[in-house]
Amino acid sequence: MSEPELSKEERILRAVKLTLAGVIRDTATAPGMRHPLSDATIEDLRQCLALISARERELAQTPD
Repeated sequence: MSEPELSKEERILRAVKLTLAGVIRDTATAPGMRHPLSDATIEDLRQCLALISARERELAQTPD
């Protein structure tokens, strides 16, 4: 059984989420080292990921 085709919005959300996760992974530092991103930027990334997750949940709950 194949997975249903994703909508354009779902594809965009997935791409943005994967890109943000990549940026987070690529800029990770060893414990005790100063992170290259500012605290404000880190919080912005968290907020973006939270918004993406919330929208993904809404889309999953919406009947077709």
